[in-house]
Amino acid sequence: MHTLLLFLIKSIAYGLALAFLLLLLFPDLTGRNFSFWQTHAEVQENAPVSYHRAVRRAAPAVVNVYTRSRIVDPRSLRPRTIERQELGSGVIMSAQGYILTNYHVVYGADHIEIALQDGRILEAVLIGQDEISDLAVLYVRADGLPVIPQDPTIEPQVGDVVLAIGNPLNLGQTITQGIISANGNTGLSSRGYPDFMRMDAAINKGNSGGALVNSNGTLVGINAAAFQVQNQDIQGIFFAVPYQLARNIMEKLIKQGRVTRSYLGVSGQAVVNAAGDPLFSSGQALYGLALTEVTAGGPAAIAGLQVGDIILEIAGQRFQSMQQALNFIAETLPDSELQILIDRNGQQLTIPTQVREQPRR
Repeated sequence: MHTLLLFLIKSIAYGLALAFLLLLLFPDLTGRNFSFWQTHAEVQENAPVSYHRAVRRAAPAVVNVYTRSRIVDPRSLRPRTIERQELGSGVIMSAQGYILTNYHVVYGADHIEIALQDGRILEAVLIGQDEISDLAVLYVRADGLPVIPQDPTIEPQVGDVVLAIGNPLNLGQTITQGIISANGNTGLSSRGYPDFMRMDAAINKGNSGGALVNSNGTLVGINAAAFQVQNQDIQGIFFAVPYQLARNIMEKLIKQGRVTRSYLGVSGQAVVNAAGDPLFSSGQALYGLALTEVTAGGPAAIAGLQVGDIILEIAGQRFQSMQQALNFIAETLPDSELQILIDRNGQQLTIPTQVREQPRR
């Protein structure tokens, strides 16, 4: 017992002596800034917030788009043509050379060139364009093209941080930051600003057609426009075409050269009962979609649908909103016949309805 106690006392004494010697030789060991003593948590706490990884993944696939077209000079008293040059951005969507940009960037262009971030300048061919979604698909022939990171299952949420990448005012590639304030609609029936993703990452002339990515560098949208009202100074409201919709449009343009949309010719709202009381909260049980307008001469009117009818099912499917139903119709091939189950004054009827291609604006 005495021997064990003596061994412990000697061990403690040697340890204290060694610690004293180290403090004399290396006084900086007591400082909190010495990396030996810094914990992993402290290192993380001191690291700056950065989206460098996201930009490094996405930016190489965002290109500059330059167009030239010949137009009649509106300022000339005599008809004469002049060359008009336009600027925009684009996103390389596949290694095969397909690039997404905006319709308004390439509309009417006689010649299109794209500039990659590695310095290459390539001539582009217009594959197809869709005015309603403000999208166009270009094609370039080249090897080793950088492709934007994509996730087919991505579901951006309100509040997500996003980065807009493009070439504003031809200053060179620029990144602006914001957050999503509205997801937008991902269906083919999209029309106008309300159906686009809304965010506050700044978009200026030249940004159009560029990439909107999340904090991982994954594509969530194609930058489209700033919200504008005449004679009003508006800031922080910008729009992008949601990725799922953009991808859908691109595939149709590549396969068909254009986008076909079917339509029914109705407007309506979700209701909770046969009396047509509107749905106000997600907690209420949906009954159907009450028609508030039926377009004269449209497919629904020809089939016999009326204002006040409540759509219960379309082709055996139920829908949570009129927008969902219209998207389903838009995706259906023109001239297809759909069985629409309705409630009319308490009586359920099945109305065969032939959808038609949506007239072009």
